[in-house]
Amino acid sequence: MASLGELERSVMEVLWTTDAALTANELRDTLAVRDEPGRTVATTTMLTVLSRLERKGFVARTRDVRPHRYHALLSREEHTAELMHEVLDRSADRDAALARFVSTATAGEAATLRRLLDELAHR
Repeated sequence: MASLGELERSVMEVLWTTDAALTANELRDTLAVRDEPGRTVATTTMLTVLSRLERKGFVARTRDVRPHRYHALLSREEHTAELMHEVLDRSADRDAALARFVSTATAGEAATLRRLLDELAHR
């Protein structure tokens, strides 16, 4: 999975926090209000960002209506899990990387990991 630039991350944050598919202009306007009031990204820039996100597999475009509407293909949690798998896949020693990760977990995170592993074992 490719990394996200700053504007791409901002667009994904908006898409992850809304239930509706949005047009490029709706995304632009939401970002202008949320991130930097008074500073608006050009529509052409927003369309370029959305096109890159579509090529990277982060968003899909509804083409049967005009203007096109965009929605996230993965939830924020699914995206995070994909990134975690990518990092583990790049590790020369996956077990050591997992052990290091687990060793830094808080007590609450460790309890969540135990619960999830128990659920997985009982499937």
